Amino acid sequence: MTNKKGYSHRWHLAGLLATTLVAATQPRQSPLLPHPTQAQVARRFLREVVQGAYPAAYQRLAPEVQAKVPPKAFAAAAEPLRQLAQQRGQGMELYKLGTRLSSRGGRGQWFYSFSFANDSLRKPPPVLLEVTFRDTTARQVLGFGIRKR
Repeated sequence: MTNKKGYSHRWHLAGLLATTLVAATQPRQSPLLPHPTQAQVARRFLREVVQGAYPAAYQRLAPEVQAKVPPKAFAAAAEPLRQLAQQRGQGMELYKLGTRLSSRGGRGQWFYSFSFANDSLRKPPPVLLEVTFRDTTARQVLGFGIRKR
């Protein structure tokens, strides 16, 4: 049987079947993954720091921080966090988040505080690891540190 253009329905069906088979055997494109949340960025940054993966953690810093702090200085600043994690364990839990207002009247900084999982029964935890961001929408780290209570 042929259609008005002279094509056989049999060949049309065979072509459609071949196209379907080729498409079915091709690797599927994964949908775009959503961007990580700010809390996820903070946690990943700290995980990289406490594991000594300084180049990966350095890449999470905001460009203005990278412009002021070379990688070697970053590694030196991050080393106390890594050493503390060796003593207390690398597991971390989000303890709190919020805005720390500037005493100089400037803009506050958005922060995430993490406690070591081994300190989860101690209220308040004796040591917190903090990661700061420019604002609630930023995904690049502005600063980090240890806050002892």
